[in-house]
Amino acid sequence: MANTRSAAKQARASERRRAHNRIIKSKLHTLEKKFMGLVEEKKSSEAAVILRALFSALDKAAKVQVVTKNLANRKKSRLTARLKAAATA
Repeated sequence: MANTRSAAKQARASERRRAHNRIIKSKLHTLEKKFMGLVEEKKSSEAAVILRALFSALDKAAKVQVVTKNLANRKKSRLTARLKAAATA
């Protein structure tokens, strides 16, 4: 429990940010699961469409610091490699 008015205000703001960040991360996880499912089913053309949406979502999340820039870049690199491997196999 916050002891001062400013600490209480900070706690409220922190809860709002947490809720907002959870929404964004949930969307990222959903897109990633959808992409991985399509890759497993060897539907590379549909997976490429989802990959573009996932790239956009990762970049937006990194822009507002929900995830780090390095994490976003690492995921983009690994997901692209996974799509290429599935397309050639």
